[in-house]
Amino acid sequence: MNLTIYQIDAFTNKLFGGNPAAVIPLEQWIDEGLMQQLALENNLSETVFFVPSIDPAADFDIRWFTPAVEINLCGHATLASAFVLFNILGFKKKALRFGSKSGVLTITKSDELFTMDFPSWKPERLNEYDAPLTAILGAVEIVGVYQYRDILIELADEAAVKNCNPDFTLLKKHVDKMIITAPGKNVDFVSRFFAPGAGVDEDPVTGSAHSQLIPFWSEKLGKKKLHALQLSARGGEIWCEQLNEERVTMSGQCVYYMKGEISL
Repeated sequence: MNLTIYQIDAFTNKLFGGNPAAVIPLEQWIDEGLMQQLALENNLSETVFFVPSIDPAADFDIRWFTPAVEINLCGHATLASAFVLFNILGFKKKALRFGSKSGVLTITKSDELFTMDFPSWKPERLNEYDAPLTAILGAVEIVGVYQYRDILIELADEAAVKNCNPDFTLLKKHVDKMIITAPGKNVDFVSRFFAPGAGVDEDPVTGSAHSQLIPFWSEKLGKKKLHALQLSARGGEIWCEQLNEERVTMSGQCVYYMKGEISL
């Protein structure tokens, strides 16, 4: 069996920026264990697979794997898949619909910008929590702690987010996934995302985190349209909008890195 694999840098307009995703188009699903092995072999934060959907509500069904586990939502790999379908495989419809474990995800393209319609996951404030967050984050000032899928920690400013040096051993022991965030100096908000429990110490750019960050900052700042940066070493830029209580959009660019063939 031979499979085609693409590697795409998502949420960036420059090569070696943003978040790289491995994209593997399939005609039909292969064994789940094999998909996990391929994700481990690729050793990127996400390897994404999609197949033509039999559901009339979707064009393709999509699944995402870290090197360690399958997850329920991934933004950058969805963006990368849309790039492959629109720009390489000749998808012609105006809107691309993926069926997923998080519902139908719709992606549109305007010039070089891809816009994804994602669920809005508003995190709620936690007054009590078990994890030693101050020790994990290196004694930084914590403004507030919230949670939807992931623990979201608000810090005082952009410098606190940028300079944070987490204890990953302690983080993996107590927290599966963590977002840290603060107001930005030249953008509306900045963030970083850690997921050692999923085999990814720090993810370069994370769409699913922004499903939580967008409603959080939209309410806090009183704005529907937001501009965000993820402050990883590679960096990523996202244009965001809170559509309503249930949906958000996030837009970004992609860069084509490589195409290869997997022989099994």
